[in-house]
Amino acid sequence: MAAPDALRAALAAGEDRITLVDARFVGHRHALRLVIADTRFPAAHVPGVLAVEGEARAEAARIVAGLDRPAADTCVPDLIAERLAAAGVSLREVPLGELLAEVPRDEDARARAVAAVAAVDDERVRLTSAVKARDGFFTTFAVSTWSRYLARWCARRGLTPNQVTVASLFVALAAAAGAATGTRAGYIGAALGLYFSFVLDCTDGQLARYAVSYSRIGSWLDATFDRAKEYAVYAGLALGAARHDDDVWTLALVAMVVMTTRHIVDFAFNETRRGIGGGDDESADGGAGAKLSGKLNTVGWTVWARRMIILPIGERWALIAVLTATTTPRITFVVLITGCVLAACYTSLGRILRSLPRRTPAAPQVGEHLAALADSGPLAELVARLRLRVPAPAAALLGTAALLAVLLAGGAGEWWGLAGAGAYVLCAGVAIGRPLVRRLDWVVPPIFRAAEYAAITVLAARVVPTAVAAAFGLVAATAYHHYDTVYRLRGGYGAPPRALVWAVLGHEGRVLLVTVLAAAGSDTLRTGLIVTAGVLAAIVLAESVAFWVRGARPDIDDATPVGPAPSASTSSYRPLEAVVAAATDRTGDLS
Repeated sequence: MAAPDALRAALAAGEDRITLVDARFVGHRHALRLVIADTRFPAAHVPGVLAVEGEARAEAARIVAGLDRPAADTCVPDLIAERLAAAGVSLREVPLGELLAEVPRDEDARARAVAAVAAVDDERVRLTSAVKARDGFFTTFAVSTWSRYLARWCARRGLTPNQVTVASLFVALAAAAGAATGTRAGYIGAALGLYFSFVLDCTDGQLARYAVSYSRIGSWLDATFDRAKEYAVYAGLALGAARHDDDVWTLALVAMVVMTTRHIVDFAFNETRRGIGGGDDESADGGAGAKLSGKLNTVGWTVWARRMIILPIGERWALIAVLTATTTPRITFVVLITGCVLAACYTSLGRILRSLPRRTPAAPQVGEHLAALADSGPLAELVARLRLRVPAPAAALLGTAALLAVLLAGGAGEWWGLAGAGAYVLCAGVAIGRPLVRRLDWVVPPIFRAAEYAAITVLAARVVPTAVAAAFGLVAATAYHHYDTVYRLRGGYGAPPRALVWAVLGHEGRVLLVTVLAAAGSDTLRTGLIVTAGVLAAIVLAESVAFWVRGARPDIDDATPVGPAPSASTSSYRPLEAVVAAATDRTGDLS
């Protein structure tokens, strides 16, 4: 064991990640890899191994400075880990599954540990753990059965998850180009491109978990490109249909509106669940919805059925691919929209039933996160100062109903249509006048998304149908802004700066702007949609890319990697490079 003075000096020498390994450690190489290579966490621990960086490393140095010389059989990494946790440091206790990591106290225990390590097929567990545990039916049985081997192939050739993500984007863009040809061969090629793009989309995450290689912008790229790929395919189908004089741009826009709004329902609801300490644990819920879900979980086939009903990305892309190859773009969109609406109704109803018996969320950041998801601009914030005691969901629904009723009643393209937009602005401000922490307040952001997107769709379709493609671009740029907000909150980075939200006017400001443009005439609306889409996209993309490239920590994936590799025991307590070298001497390359 290293002397405390030497250990203290090593810890105090910098802020980079350093790994401490007990000389008696016996375990799988992948157990070491999960601690050493996973930089998403400032401190990670398995028995006998501790990795720390930044503030966690500084706290570890202070702990060591206060240690007397420990007894000979003391496992110092475990002792430091215990005191880090007691000090409130965020410490990741890596779940090992079938892996082994322990510090045997004598030769007999060591022999048993070595035998236990040898009894586990490390590559099998490592491959299995690369796949998410709760994927959809199509992903589980039509993709992950072989994509995990593609992930291993990529790892052995030094490819990174981000490179695979970019490859997936290019394949999807090629699929969209095939659909834009409007030929049957192009549609079939688009269907195949969609499938292989989705395979690569799964492979990038599996590669990250297999190689424990998480980049700082990987999760953001993956989520952003998913939306870009799907929207590109919608546009390709619309362009292909136009070659046969079939205008389906409105259907493409409606499909995007339904999917984006449905996603915001999921994100907002999950923010509230985290606020009551439940995270993604259904035990945090109560009432009829939770009871019914619990009963259905006891019937095996219903689990898969419910995962398919909600049309996750795998099932959705499979549906688009099959319909694209065998039918027309119009049929594809009609079936897709119908399925997505049914899925949205199913999930939204279940979430409302789960929320009804729930107490008010205790975590104060719940209201802040829901307010960020609401994306309110200066006009709504001005009205919010009135602090009217009106239930937020009721105010949001009233404003949305007034807006859409006026537009659909003939106000689209007329100056009196501004009455609907004005009512929406007032109700939007009233809805955020008090913190969004009550049991159903999570529905406010999805209502705002539906109102804004639907208003743009109705105005474009009724006033200047030939400009619906421009409206598609505006909604796509706006949706990017909303997804970017979601992933900042999920990553723990807080909401986008208020200056950005104000610069793009907030949802109520954009609704008012587009309503004014429509009232000014069809030519003004067409030009305004194009200019607004371009300006908004430039502002949002510039700020977003700058933020993520600056260096946010990698997001914490919901599928924790748990997998092995053959046994390794390493020498004493040394920086990362020394630990890797020592492990490599005994067991080969850790990569």
